[in-house]
Amino acid sequence: MINKRTKEKMAKFLQERNEHPERAAEIDARIKGVFGETLAVFVMDMSGFSRQTLRHGITHFLAQIHRMHAIATPVVESHGGEVIKYEADNVFAVLPEVEQAVDAAIELDRGLELANTMLPDEYDMHGEFGIGYGEILVVENEDIYGSEVNLASKLGEDLAQRGEILLTESAFARVDQSRHEYERLLMSVSGLELIVHKVKKGSL
Repeated sequence: MINKRTKEKMAKFLQERNEHPERAAEIDARIKGVFGETLAVFVMDMSGFSRQTLRHGITHFLAQIHRMHAIATPVVESHGGEVIKYEADNVFAVLPEVEQAVDAAIELDRGLELANTMLPDEYDMHGEFGIGYGEILVVENEDIYGSEVNLASKLGEDLAQRGEILLTESAFARVDQSRHEYERLLMSVSGLELIVHKVKKGSL
């Protein structure tokens, strides 16, 4: 099947929108019709990788990234998700539901911890996780855009500490609260005041 969600298709829509701002609403609806999906967004950032790179060099960093990919991809796929892209030490994935994203984060965190026990300390890997849910744009299954993508990125890359799983308000609204306990937090990042929900470790 021909992929209709190509970068070229998106570029044409955006060019048309720029040339005809009076038709922005119509073109936005067409973009949403072609590229839009409602999904859980999963973002993982590796903790401490900048320090590892400074201490051990770029080839050590690249080897660690390669090992992380080998662990992360099957975990995400086993929960019905798809890794959209890797950017340096970050993982961007989508899953049908938030519960699947939370379960993937829990399993991936445990998988990294298990891998750490087999290797020297300088090879330790730890994740920091952000999860959102909502309407997003998926381009060629290689990139994703949307406010929940941005928020999940902020949670995973900027706010989560080692091993923490943070959910946006939209994502939290989708969870079964009988499965895990959550702590409600008020956090600030990039001038934004966010209500964030953290999975409590004791409930895992």
